[in-house]
Amino acid sequence: MVQRPNTNKKRLQRHKRVRGKITGTAECPRLDVFRSLQNIYAQLIDDEKGVTLVSASTVEKEFKDYGGNKDAANKVGKLLAERAAEKGIKDVVFDRGGYIFHGRVASLAEGAREGGLNF
Repeated sequence: MVQRPNTNKKRLQRHKRVRGKITGTAECPRLDVFRSLQNIYAQLIDDEKGVTLVSASTVEKEFKDYGGNKDAANKVGKLLAERAAEKGIKDVVFDRGGYIFHGRVASLAEGAREGGLNF
C-alpha cells in the first residue's frame, strides 16, 4: 500500500532548519508567516526577548471576506506594515515558515513591502 508523505512534517523540518539561521531583534524583528486552509497569520517577533511586537491575520474583525486567498494575504501584509510603522519598525527578516515562497506567502510579502517594510 502506497502511503502519502506527511507534507506538514517536512515543512516543520524546513522551518526548524531555517530558524537555526534566522533570528529577530528589537531593531530588526522576524516576520513570521503561518497559513492554514482558511486563514493566514503574520507577526513580527523579537526572538531575544521572546515577544510578539506586531501581528495581523485574516481572523480579525476587519476581514469579513474569505481569508484563504492571495487578496486577503496581500491585505494582511499591508496591515502588518502599517502597524509596524506605528511602532517605528522598518527593517525585518522574512521567515516563510517552511512554506514555498509562492502564492499566498509571496502575496503577503509583496503587501508588506508595499506597506513600507524592507527585507
